[in-house]
Amino acid sequence: MERIHMNYLRDLIRRLRAGESERRIARDMRISRQTVHKYHELAKKEGYLAAEVEIPDDEKLRDVLGPGPQPPKIASSVEQFGEIVKTLRKQGVEMVAIWQRLRDNYGYSGSYSAIRRYVHQLEPKEPEVYARVQTAPGQEMQVDFGEVGQLYDPASGAMRTGYVFVATLSHSRHQYAELVFDQKVVTWIGLHRRAFEYFAGVPARVVPDNLKAAVQKILIHDAVLGEAYRKMALHYGFMISPTIPYTPRHKGKVENGVHYVQRNFMAGQAFADIHCANQHLKNWIRDVAGVREHGTTHQAPLSLFKEFEQAALLPLPETAFSLCEIRVAKVHPDCHVVISGSFYSAPYAYVGQKLDVYVHEKTVELYQGQKLVATHLRCEHPGEWQTRLEHYPAQKAAFLERTPGFCRQLAARLGPATSKVVTSLLAERPLDRLRSVQAILRLEETVGPQRLEAACARAVHYGDFRYRRIKEILNAALDCEPLPETAAVQPKIAHTFARSTTDFFAPVQS
Repeated sequence: MERIHMNYLRDLIRRLRAGESERRIARDMRISRQTVHKYHELAKKEGYLAAEVEIPDDEKLRDVLGPGPQPPKIASSVEQFGEIVKTLRKQGVEMVAIWQRLRDNYGYSGSYSAIRRYVHQLEPKEPEVYARVQTAPGQEMQVDFGEVGQLYDPASGAMRTGYVFVATLSHSRHQYAELVFDQKVVTWIGLHRRAFEYFAGVPARVVPDNLKAAVQKILIHDAVLGEAYRKMALHYGFMISPTIPYTPRHKGKVENGVHYVQRNFMAGQAFADIHCANQHLKNWIRDVAGVREHGTTHQAPLSLFKEFEQAALLPLPETAFSLCEIRVAKVHPDCHVVISGSFYSAPYAYVGQKLDVYVHEKTVELYQGQKLVATHLRCEHPGEWQTRLEHYPAQKAAFLERTPGFCRQLAARLGPATSKVVTSLLAERPLDRLRSVQAILRLEETVGPQRLEAACARAVHYGDFRYRRIKEILNAALDCEPLPETAAVQPKIAHTFARSTTDFFAPVQS
């Protein structure tokens, strides 16, 4: 039995509960029908198909439904005669004759079935015949991207390659289209949400393409990083049915829709920027594409949509889906993870570990498995920081809390001399002297507020505010000695010349 990821296993059970056939599940999830059948029997035996039964956690589910060790793959018995088989096939020899010749002339002891399987691997399959599938109203929506050339981006002030996203309802052929500059996960999620809002409902199934773009690789093939799209499907109640690679016929309706936009709307057009293009595209779908006679249905897509399909769509949930993407990020030694160039703090106990980061439209959540570790407001621009001091060790948090304003307030509570020392140091060079100020204030923890105030008073008297000087006063217990009397300090005498300057110059002779 094939090994499948736990995310797929949960999806498989959900599909079985929804009454989907094993054939449909095998095709959508791209696993064998035998595997689906075996999991179906196991889930039925354990009672997981009942809607009221809660699916257990991953560990228990793996123990109950997880497959055993896989049998080793055995090389074909025809492999050693490969070149002979190729030569005979080029000469037009039938497979039965090849099997007889290998058996008679080369001592081959394998079966004819092995010869047939080997030849089928060497030669392309014969052309297949396909049947056109008619879709009931509200059952399916196909989505795809297509390149549309260069468009002006007001945000960057430059021309960029644009893409059109098209979502086509399979019954009516009514479509939603929007121009974008990338195919990232956050863009992909937002496009789906706006398409559902445009249709005022949700189809039962969404058929995305297997594009080479990173968003499609993440959404379809990766069982962990595609969780944002899966959660969106659960939120809106639709099934995801990705097409098999290199089979565009499985999504021909949206393929035609993309080409229609490229050839009939974008071709030969020039727009001021992407926003202007999107406004014209919206009007074009309503006034041109929506009212034309479709080549297959021979009816206007917008009329079919309003008459039959709109009422068959699933209702929109009360709240829109806000999750944009899910990422995996490592907690760095500075107790932060980096997401899109912005920094979000996590408790220092998770330094060096990888966390799941759920990026919402307005918030960012950090998870370790199912445990919520931290929640932050989402940064609007790269380079911004969202830091909570309680995520640092106590000593580091205390250091960061001692800002210049905090230091001035603490010094004022300790006494006027301490306040004068702190104020003078911060006023002179605030950035360079902040550490000195913090060190001076920390002396209160060891000597007490009275001694620190007395030491600062002596430092003020002599005009030396350095941390080193205050530390020396305390070490020598000079803070316990009385300060010299102010009167005993002799005032400085201004020096004057005893003789007038005229005595140094001879009179000018006339």
